[in-house]
This record gives sequence, structure tokens and C-alpha cells, in this order.
Amino acid sequence: MATHFTPVMTVEDLNRFLETDFPEIHTDGKLFEVTVVGPGTVSMRLSPSQKHLRPGGTVSGPTMFALADVTAYCAVLAHIGPVALAVTTNLNINFLRKPEPGPLACDCRLLKLGKRLAVIEASISAGTEGDLVAHATATYSIPPR
Repeated sequence: MATHFTPVMTVEDLNRFLETDFPEIHTDGKLFEVTVVGPGTVSMRLSPSQKHLRPGGTVSGPTMFALADVTAYCAVLAHIGPVALAVTTNLNINFLRKPEPGPLACDCRLLKLGKRLAVIEASISAGTEGDLVAHATATYSIPPR
């Protein structure tokens, strides 16, 4: 665990920030929810709706990509504060197995948090066993403070 990263925002702070600064992620209901904030970590839960599913009974790749991106963004903000202009500069995702329709959990861990860049690792899991369904790495650009 990355204990040398100290959060400055709580679960409640992050959920409130998403609701006020990015209300569009909740246009289909409250699908994204920050569940845990810890030293160097943030976890989110996504409860996909029918429109997030693909034929064959799986959560779509774009939905999992969005979950990794939003959770990585929250991981950065949790540790630098509510800086809305922090932006994704890169996100690579590997889809490992087909998740059944249902809630997904994304756990992010800060690998690096510098003045200008943050690097984050994201793991997306599904099901009651928490099977890993996707893994991503992301880089965020942090604006001058």
C-alpha cells in the first residue's frame, strides 16, 4: 500500500465534487460512487444500467474504461484536492475476462504523484468472488497550483 500519500479529500468530499462539478456522470442515475479513500488509494463502485451492457450478457468495454478513468481521476483529486482541470493524458486498459451484468468495483493505487504528473494503477473486479476483469494504468496532468 502507498502509505506515503496522504489523502486531503474524504469519500463524501469526492462524491459531492462529482455531483456538483461533473453532474453528467449521473444523468442515468447515480451509477458511480466513491466507496473508499485511503493513503494512496481510492475505490469506486459502478452499478451499470441496461444501456451499459453488450449483447451476450457483459458489461461493455467503454463502461469499464470510464470506470477506470473516473476512479483514477478521483484518486488524484483525493490527494491534491478539488482541482477540476487535472486531465487524463494517457490510459491503457487490458480487458481480462467478460464480466457478468452487475456491479463492478475499481480499486486505484497511486504509483507516482508529482507536481505535474500522476501515474495510477486501476484494477476492476466483478462478481461475488471479486474476479479481476480489467487492469489499467493512467497518467494525469496536474495544472500548476
